[in-house]
Amino acid sequence: MSEKKLKNCCPDCPCRDCQCPEQCNKHCAQSTSSFPLIGDQFPEIKVLSTHGPLSFPKDLMGKWTVLFSHPGDFTPVCTTEFVAFAKMAPDFKKINTQLIGLSIDQVFSHIKWTEWINDKLGVKIPFPIIADSMGRVGKSLGMIHEKKGSDTVRAVFVIDDQAIIRLILYYPQEVGRNMEEILRVVKALQFSTANKVAMPANWPNNDFLGDHVIIPPAKSEAEAEKRRGKKDCFDWWFCHTKVKEQKK
Repeated sequence: MSEKKLKNCCPDCPCRDCQCPEQCNKHCAQSTSSFPLIGDQFPEIKVLSTHGPLSFPKDLMGKWTVLFSHPGDFTPVCTTEFVAFAKMAPDFKKINTQLIGLSIDQVFSHIKWTEWINDKLGVKIPFPIIADSMGRVGKSLGMIHEKKGSDTVRAVFVIDDQAIIRLILYYPQEVGRNMEEILRVVKALQFSTANKVAMPANWPNNDFLGDHVIIPPAKSEAEAEKRRGKKDCFDWWFCHTKVKEQKK
C-alpha cells in the first residue's frame, strides 16, 4: 500500500506518519466494519455520562436497556422527548428496564439542559445521558447518518439483560418518538423471550387475535396434521394462544 493511500485510508488513524502500516490497516479495517445488528452482543465501550462513567456491556447485564440518541441538547423536539421519557421512567423500571440517552454534546451541556428542563418544565431527568462529544460512539453504533449531518439521529436500541441487541429503530430529526410504542416493544420482547412465542401486529390489541400470541410453527408433518381444524389454528402454520402469565 502506498504512503499516500495509507494517509487517506482513515482520517483518524493514529499512525499519521504512516510508519506503522500494519497498525494503520488494522485500525482502518475496524473503522469500516459493519455496525452492530439485532442479535449481536453490544460492543465493549467506555463512556462518560451525567451519572458518571459507564462501561458496556458490563453495565447492561441483568437489566433490559433502552439506549436512545438525540440530535442535540436545547432543541424543542428533543426536549419533548426527554420529558416524555422521564415521565414514563417508572413504567420502564417496573419491567426491569433502564433508560440511557446519548448525543454528541458535552457533559456540561447535558447537565445545563436537564437543569433547564427541571427549572422551566418541572420535570427531573432521572436517567444518564452519554456525552459523545467526538461522535465516536454514535458512529460505531450507526447513529450518525452522513446525509443527515454530523449529529446523531433519533436511534433506539433495545438491549436485553444479557447485553444482546434485540431491536433497532431510527427516526429522523423532524419526528419525535412515541414512548408508548417503545414501552410496548420492550414488553413484547420480554414476553416473547420468556414464553417462546411471537407477537402479532399491535399486540396486545390485535384486530382479530386480541391479546393472543402466536405459537411457533409445526416442525413435522405429524405435528402439522394435529393442528388442522383446531379452534385456535387458522391453519397448521398459523396457531395462536393466550398466555395468562409470563413464565419465569
